[in-house]
Amino acid sequence: MKNLTVANIAKACNGKLYNFDLSEDKEVSGVAIDSRKISADYLYIPFVGERVDGHDFIPDVFNKGALITLSEVNLEEKFPYDNYPYILVESTAQAIKDIAEYYRSNLSIKVVGITGSVGKTSTKEIIASVLEQKYKVLKTDGNFNNEIGLPLTIFRLTEEDEIAVLEMGISEFEEMHRIAKVAKPDVCVITNIGTCHLENLGDRDGVLKAKTEIFDYMNEKGLIVLNGDDDKLITIEDYKGIVPLLFGNNDEFSAYPIDVTDLGLLGTKVLFNILGRTIEATIPIPGKHMVGNALAASLIGDYFGLNDDEIKNGIESLKAVSGRNNIIKTDKYVVIDDCYNANPMSMKASLDVLSTAKTRKVAILGDMFELGKDEIELHKEIGKYAISKNIDVIVCVGDLSKNMCLTARSVNEDGKSDVYYFETLEQIKEVLFNILEEDDTVLVKASNGMHFKELIEMLTK
Repeated sequence: MKNLTVANIAKACNGKLYNFDLSEDKEVSGVAIDSRKISADYLYIPFVGERVDGHDFIPDVFNKGALITLSEVNLEEKFPYDNYPYILVESTAQAIKDIAEYYRSNLSIKVVGITGSVGKTSTKEIIASVLEQKYKVLKTDGNFNNEIGLPLTIFRLTEEDEIAVLEMGISEFEEMHRIAKVAKPDVCVITNIGTCHLENLGDRDGVLKAKTEIFDYMNEKGLIVLNGDDDKLITIEDYKGIVPLLFGNNDEFSAYPIDVTDLGLLGTKVLFNILGRTIEATIPIPGKHMVGNALAASLIGDYFGLNDDEIKNGIESLKAVSGRNNIIKTDKYVVIDDCYNANPMSMKASLDVLSTAKTRKVAILGDMFELGKDEIELHKEIGKYAISKNIDVIVCVGDLSKNMCLTARSVNEDGKSDVYYFETLEQIKEVLFNILEEDDTVLVKASNGMHFKELIEMLTK
């Protein structure tokens, strides 16, 4: 890892080095916070969790060949009969960011940072798919988008990588400052400003303030790409002289759709204008929100010098991610696996996708977390919306989702929808196959803490 020697690591995180001979200093070969992922010459960064203290595994990591470890405690006192080389720091949570920031500064790589309330992952995936037509791209895996995950993603970069496409998620003020300082994006993309993490951010104005912190550490000659259809983002006219490029349903924007053909669960065919040129492509993942994602990806592809054929091929090469609007066809059902996370905007988008199915439509919906004081009303809103989309069977699971169920029943005037309620995941698992019929299209959607992945496993065995 370029310039990531023990001496430079200690300096980057303002730590004190113990039991290491600097005459034998060399670059670490990798970084891990999980002792099971340690290999030869790795840097180990232990964290103290609710149930496990990573410091307890320090003997194991050196048995596996670790070169150095960070520590928040004096290891001579913790392991008096050993002489482990370590860097003493006040906080490993801060040190991991400091070291990642230093490593990022040593790489001549461009960074695309993506944030927003909904659609970060799908936008990240389509941007990476487009850029991969010309460049060696590294993108965020899974949910590695926070103050620990983003540094770990940075550590995966090598000198061969040309562009990093990084998802940047937050839940409180100043958090974006801390991860943007590490990432230092050259391109900033904001998908939308919605009703999520309101328990910390208050309202959508608070969400806007928190998300736009991403600009404060960006390249002063970089690019900002915003969803012009969002009433909050459209208020951003410039940032320190950078005028954003807008995408959306307005022919005055830099990228906009000319003609859109809904192909149902097969995706969307779209003819769009990008900076005065027209491109036609089929987005292979369903949902009208994917059109905006493709527009954003096209603008970024153009910025990095891709031609129209490369942009088209990148859009059409897009693959779904597990838990994120992933269509799974089994012998009995078509399953829409969107169970990784949920908020009101993404819940409605998923119901929109389900509504395009040609078979009986079943929505299994669970609690949405971190919505603050309006959480009851926001769940009621989803119940009403599900009925308006003519969903045949609506299954609500969880304490908060009782409000979703009661509202759905109250507006289900013609009785066309069957509405069920279960308090717990275990209750729905007991009767799931009694509710479903062969050839159903089944949406599974809830916040990750509801553990709806277990339902996906049941449905796709």
